[in-house]
Amino acid sequence: MLSKFPVRMPQLKPPPPPPPPRFSAIRHRFQQKQLFFKVVCCEKNLSSSSSDSPNSSSSSDSPPSNKFGFKVVVQSLGDKNWKFNDLDTHAMQESVNKMLSKTQSFFTELTSPLVKSVNERRPNVQNDSEDMEDMLITEQTVNIRTPQGDLSDASVISIEQFSRMNGLTGLKMQKIFKALVSESVYNDPRNLVEYCCFRFLSRNGVEVHPGLKEPAFQRLIFITMLAWENPCREGNGNRSKLPERNTIQRKLVGEKAFVRIAPAVSGVADCATAHNLFKALAGDEKGISFSIWSTYINELIKVHEGRKSYQSQEFSEISKEKILCLGSSRKQPVIKWEKNIAWPGKLTLTNKALYFETVGLRGDRESIRLDLTHKDTKIEKTRVGPLGSNLFDSAISVTSGSESKSLVLEFIDLGGEMRRDVWYAFINEVISLYKFMNEYGPKEGDKSIYEIYGAQKGSDRAATHASNAIARLQALQFMRRTLDEPTKLVPFSYLTNAPFGDVVLQTLAVNFWGGPITKKWTEVDYEMGPRVGPVGEGLEYSNHVYDVDGSAYLRKWMKSSSWGSNASLVFWKNSGSAKSGVVLSKNLVVAGVNLVERAANTCRDKYRVAEKTQATIDDAMIEGIPSNIDLFKELVLPLTLTAKNFDKLRQWDDPLVTGSFLAFVYTLIFRNLLWYAFPVTLMILSAGMLLLKGLKEQGRLGRFFGKITIYDQPPSNTIQKIMAVKEAIREVEKMLQNMNVVLLKIRSIILAGHPQVTTEVALVLLLGSTTLLLVPFKYILSFLIFDLFTRELEFRRQMVEAFTTFLKERWDAVPAAPVVVLPLVEEESKALQKKRVDKVKPERTTQNTS
Repeated sequence: MLSKFPVRMPQLKPPPPPPPPRFSAIRHRFQQKQLFFKVVCCEKNLSSSSSDSPNSSSSSDSPPSNKFGFKVVVQSLGDKNWKFNDLDTHAMQESVNKMLSKTQSFFTELTSPLVKSVNERRPNVQNDSEDMEDMLITEQTVNIRTPQGDLSDASVISIEQFSRMNGLTGLKMQKIFKALVSESVYNDPRNLVEYCCFRFLSRNGVEVHPGLKEPAFQRLIFITMLAWENPCREGNGNRSKLPERNTIQRKLVGEKAFVRIAPAVSGVADCATAHNLFKALAGDEKGISFSIWSTYINELIKVHEGRKSYQSQEFSEISKEKILCLGSSRKQPVIKWEKNIAWPGKLTLTNKALYFETVGLRGDRESIRLDLTHKDTKIEKTRVGPLGSNLFDSAISVTSGSESKSLVLEFIDLGGEMRRDVWYAFINEVISLYKFMNEYGPKEGDKSIYEIYGAQKGSDRAATHASNAIARLQALQFMRRTLDEPTKLVPFSYLTNAPFGDVVLQTLAVNFWGGPITKKWTEVDYEMGPRVGPVGEGLEYSNHVYDVDGSAYLRKWMKSSSWGSNASLVFWKNSGSAKSGVVLSKNLVVAGVNLVERAANTCRDKYRVAEKTQATIDDAMIEGIPSNIDLFKELVLPLTLTAKNFDKLRQWDDPLVTGSFLAFVYTLIFRNLLWYAFPVTLMILSAGMLLLKGLKEQGRLGRFFGKITIYDQPPSNTIQKIMAVKEAIREVEKMLQNMNVVLLKIRSIILAGHPQVTTEVALVLLLGSTTLLLVPFKYILSFLIFDLFTRELEFRRQMVEAFTTFLKERWDAVPAAPVVVLPLVEEESKALQKKRVDKVKPERTTQNTS
């Protein structure tokens, strides 16, 4: 635990001096000098960190044994010659009392019960704001000069704090990092922040990082995200100026910094859903504030501590399974629906099954277990209600296999509408977990897992990954900051339906089950196949895939068909060409990304493109028949204009234009250039599209180019809407009747319903086919064009009208095919008829045999 108090000395004036500042401990007699008073309370590495600091003014003067672990450091920005008479005893006493008060509150909170009541779940914002009045200022040893500018205050704090937690100083960590990486990587101060942070985090690989329970560590991670986002100072400010109070409270962490740093802390986030978690925490804001961050971490810790209490108290019958969450309370009951009867009860979700304990009328309890590890387990949202009515849209239906009965559960939430969706995400994540393990993990009883170090724990790692995701969603549920689709916050459910999600699942499988190979290589292991993994090693071909740290994932475990997809082949082929960086573990890579993060970034980009596309489709789905008709008219407007212009050509409104058009068409026909017309048309179309693309990129078409504008319909009441719908249905019915009549007449002609008409149509078709065989096509086409463009002329108008009248009379004389409408037969009568037929058949067979 480390805290520090910045002090600014007031200037002396002729009148009586003003009272000292709140945190001032020393009164200086000079106007142009500032003084820092710092109280440092370190952990075990106090002695090492203090001794390694070259700039510490008290390292040599401090006594060899420090009983209480406190160190008083005085730094002056001006003259260092000061006297003890300058000390303000009242200010010193006030500062010490405040420090002791904070220490007492810390130990009180530490020794308080882990599970608090509902009223105590909300953190004390007032105390947190008092703790944040002073921004952490560490003893600076790191060189702040970089090619990109001076390091920011947040960068200095993060580097120095993590360096001391690693047992070194910031300057030594800076020198070590400079020796490890290239100059281009070292020149980016963001990489130094990553190295100091990731090096400490790589030392702990537990389910949830234990440091998250400490408020100081929570603040340090938040400051690290700020440092990653802005590693250098903005402008040329004076570093001697003290930071303002509550600086950290006004800062917001952006998405890129959160997605980069948060997944590195065990249990806080995962790479696949970190961007969705950021959206849930940020809400309508541009970033995540410290209050939201600390509240989220505290709720997350409470969820994990609550799981431990559930496991140790009242669930001895399921001790072999890990309890994830419970669903039972008076305000939020869970109801099981069976045969239109509602049974309240207690719901328990574990890492393998779903338990529901029904409470009977006499107080007896009946427990139901639904296995979630079966490959055919399904879950879906459904509606329930009394007497078979689908009135309440707040239930789910879970089925374990094709032969098991469905368990229908309704989740009642008096304070919101997301409880059913959140529980759907909980259960679906467990189901998706075991589908993932069956598809991407080794088979049960496969002895090859002993050939890879740590592969035996791959299933436990996958289960922990899903368990942490469910815990995060629970914390968001308590904060009431979930998304509209909570399944986006749990990885296995999200990746099952996300684009490029199968490749992300492959990288997760390599991360869970991959490890160093413990057996000796044989000739079988060197069969030809594309090598996937780090570049620069001896082997260039292998049957297996490799992680960034060299961990191997055996090829015999690749049972899923997704390994053969084009996206998967391209990803694993290019996975070895990673940028230079420092690989601390398979999950932590400084100045680079691991395989899971790289695949998750691609999946995120593709998902955002799909969301934008779907948003355009949703915007086009306009409600209302009149509005859709107007939209359809706007869409077919180019075709309508083309048809009108062609009709003007056909009617010879402008003889010069029509004559030129006919001359051009007949030239194409008789010069045998007709076969080039269609390719040239496609070329002109593509050239026009590229021209529009270039003009739009230059901004010469305006912002509203390509948008379709329609006018809204005038307001109408319910009766007018009903009449409009009725009229539209009547028009549709009339159109369908006319289409059916045409189809029935064509059916009658083909099936010889009217022999004379059938004979006439057959002779016309025979004559047309003979003409097409004997006469070249260009002459037939020229004749049809001549007929089309001369119908409206005076010398042919009467002939055309007479021929049209003749065809209409002959068409009206064609009878339609007969239609028989049978009466409605119920299913019970059909079953009785079928039974009667089955009884008659054996009697007939016996008579025949006799």
